[in-house]
Amino acid sequence: MRLDKFLKVSRLVKRRTVANELCDSGGVLIDGKVAKASSKVEVNQTLTLLFGNRTVTVSVKEVPSKAVPAQLADTLYSVVETKKSY
Repeated sequence: MRLDKFLKVSRLVKRRTVANELCDSGGVLIDGKVAKASSKVEVNQTLTLLFGNRTVTVSVKEVPSKAVPAQLADTLYSVVETKKSY
């Protein structure tokens, strides 16, 4: 699954266009490397999202073949670390 779609399906980002913009600005890393919106997401990868003054690192637990209900969205990943810079 594409990175921008995974971010939307997992509810880490509200809209796919926002996910695209985040990727285009270099705000998403896959295993420590800057990722494009079209990058493929796989199980056990580490995603780091840079939201302004907040950094969220998650580990991908499952990659669905299609959209999942909102109640199951947080089962697709586990939060490794959340940092806030001041």
